[in-house]
Amino acid sequence: MAARRISDEAGLAAVRAWEADPDGAGRSTVATAVRYALEELAHRAPGNSVEVRVPPFGVTQAIEGPRHTRGTPPNVVEMPAPVWLGLATGSLTWGQARAEHAVDASGNRSDLSALLPLFATRTAARRARKGTLE
Repeated sequence: MAARRISDEAGLAAVRAWEADPDGAGRSTVATAVRYALEELAHRAPGNSVEVRVPPFGVTQAIEGPRHTRGTPPNVVEMPAPVWLGLATGSLTWGQARAEHAVDASGNRSDLSALLPLFATRTAARRARKGTLE
């Protein structure tokens, strides 16, 4: 398992700042939040069978299974930063993101629904009760 590069304190602060104001969060805050969430995914589901890409901020490999060594991996998930952070915080579900074509996922191991959200927050719980994606 790779060592974390972002401290829990800094990572969670960035996630909370993005969640409080998704449109107003600065690029460095978004970058930190995305990278921290990717690190958290790799920590919770170590492995190399799925590559999760959030351009231009980061990429990680996660989930046990067959390892690839060259070229494009057989299981790839790619999405923009706001979608990844919405999934990570629970303000967006995997099903919603897929239905809205906000996530490009290929391969038989690319379903991340069992691993998300990564961060349960009061805001996400409130949004889920209201049934909103905001």
